[in-house]
Amino acid sequence: MKSLTFCVLLITSTLSAISLSEVIEKSLINSPSLESINAKIKANKHASDIVNLYSNPELSLTKNTIDSSEPMSQTVLTIKQKVPYYGKHDFKQAVTLAENEVLKEKLFAAKAMMVQKIKTEAYTIWENRELYKITNEYITLTKQNIKLYESYTSVEDNQHIVIMKTKLSLADLEIQKSVLSAKIYASYAKLSYLAAFNIKNIDINLKIGEKPNLDSFSLGLTNNPELLIKTKELKKENAKIAVANINNYPDVNLIAGYSYRENFGNYLNFGLALTLPIYGTEDAQEEEVRATALSVVSQKEDTKIAISAKLKIYYAQMLSSYQVYHIIQDNALPQIAHMFELSNSSISTGGDLFNYIDVLFDKLSLEKKSINAVGNYNKANAQISQLAGEIK
Repeated sequence: MKSLTFCVLLITSTLSAISLSEVIEKSLINSPSLESINAKIKANKHASDIVNLYSNPELSLTKNTIDSSEPMSQTVLTIKQKVPYYGKHDFKQAVTLAENEVLKEKLFAAKAMMVQKIKTEAYTIWENRELYKITNEYITLTKQNIKLYESYTSVEDNQHIVIMKTKLSLADLEIQKSVLSAKIYASYAKLSYLAAFNIKNIDINLKIGEKPNLDSFSLGLTNNPELLIKTKELKKENAKIAVANINNYPDVNLIAGYSYRENFGNYLNFGLALTLPIYGTEDAQEEEVRATALSVVSQKEDTKIAISAKLKIYYAQMLSSYQVYHIIQDNALPQIAHMFELSNSSISTGGDLFNYIDVLFDKLSLEKKSINAVGNYNKANAQISQLAGEIK
């Protein structure tokens, strides 16, 4: 009956589990942080529409205090419309379009970063679940061997101490199991926050892939989100330089007025007004924008260096995990398996339990390191994928 209940629970748990790809897909749709960037993109579209519009006209009404019998007595209605210098609208539109491209790249970067964080947390869950599973297996195995040892040996003082030490080791395993359970719970809470929906069980299975290659990873840096942002920011600053340059050419203000005179003939006034760029304000503004553009160029170069350094760090972590895993699986575990067999046959005939437990825990330690290596390998790979701008 217990076996049946366990099977039912296992099947139910498996059916309710969600895959990592589904988590990523839903999070890219539901994330509030991504929606805020989308809102900025929509707002910038309205700003782009505004740039194409003319400034509002100015309407003024004036009346002097001269007696209406005098020719100079008049009431004047004047309208003034600012007309920008030819091409200014287009240059300003280029700035807003460049800003839109910057925002889109920032959205892409935010997606890549969010996917990396989701992957890392999911891999942490896998790692802790595997550690929990193997710890639980060793708890069961240790309990079985304590009972077996007690059934084969008489309870002398020195043997009693060995059993007590073994039970202390068992207690330590129980503590580790409890800590791992709390870590898994916390990781699910964090993953649910990152994905913007509640996740109770994720279906994920990790393994060590092929040996990492730095040159192949370097090729993916051409799509690095940070570099793409700097490229678009530089394009935006260059568009600002063009605007600052054309601002040296003044806008024209067209003026039209109608003068009403009570006892004399009415008449119309026409004119224009220009802003005279004689104080060098526009030149100073242009130099300011050029300096900002040069700053972005320097930032882009610094970003390239930083990204290259990050790639090497993650590559080293990935390579180390790959090597550790194969050292354990190909060399250490086969050796300890033979020791484990000898100790196991010894304990079954009432041999030294302490030596057996010592070998048992050596094997457990190696298997934990193997699990950690798999987790760290995939976490480093997720970091490299983020550098390459992957969002799946």
